[in-house]
Amino acid sequence: MPKKHLTHTTKKTIKKDKAATKTYRYRKYNHVTKLYKRVALPITKICIKYKVPPGAVLSIIALESGWEKGYIGQITGNYLSLNAVGNDPELPALRMPKNRATNAIILDKKKLMKTSKSNIIWEDRPPSLKKDYRPDSIAGTTRHLDFFINHPDEMTKANLKNVKDFVSRFISYTSKIKAYREARSLLDQQIGKKGIDILFDPQLNKKFIYTIGGKPNSYNFRETWPKKVMSISKNTGINNLCRELYLEEKTFKEAW
Repeated sequence: MPKKHLTHTTKKTIKKDKAATKTYRYRKYNHVTKLYKRVALPITKICIKYKVPPGAVLSIIALESGWEKGYIGQITGNYLSLNAVGNDPELPALRMPKNRATNAIILDKKKLMKTSKSNIIWEDRPPSLKKDYRPDSIAGTTRHLDFFINHPDEMTKANLKNVKDFVSRFISYTSKIKAYREARSLLDQQIGKKGIDILFDPQLNKKFIYTIGGKPNSYNFRETWPKKVMSISKNTGINNLCRELYLEEKTFKEAW
């Protein structure tokens, strides 16, 4: 398959990146590799289609899902922590078993059966208000909370639907949130000037992240939120990974 055409701007970025010393500290961790090996390329393709920086989205996913460890994301596939809208099914209140020793929620029924009853604490969790991407027959219910654990391919499909919702429904001119409308305008202006490859530019990724978060009435109002997202972006080298997977058509192994 022929390589995609690279713009002058992209070539300059590649040259600069290769000349720099890469110290992507997070790449040594198995959970980081596992997540991005599974979803980096398909999410990049969705983001390019809807003209949103894939590196930023993949960094947000890592933070919001706790690197796939958060119980809401594990149950619903909603790694971006998107609120349910309209008739979207949402995760209801739950009574959850927690391992007393590790302080971790136990979703897998097999693990629960193997855990000593004396080491289990039951906790009540309030409704999450987050969209539930499980199949329609169980979405929004307390049944089969371990569905995605037992069906990993379905988890990937749910994650991709989650990303599509974010880049198409939330980052749009019709959003009720001003920060999202401003982000859509920023991206369209930059793409109009420099072409679609600008979505792989680290500075545009940073501007996008700070446009949608770190202030009231945004994705996350905490001032530390965009800093955390940027730390993940920097330490995973996610922009380079996305660019090499998509524009240079490298395999994950080659790019990683």
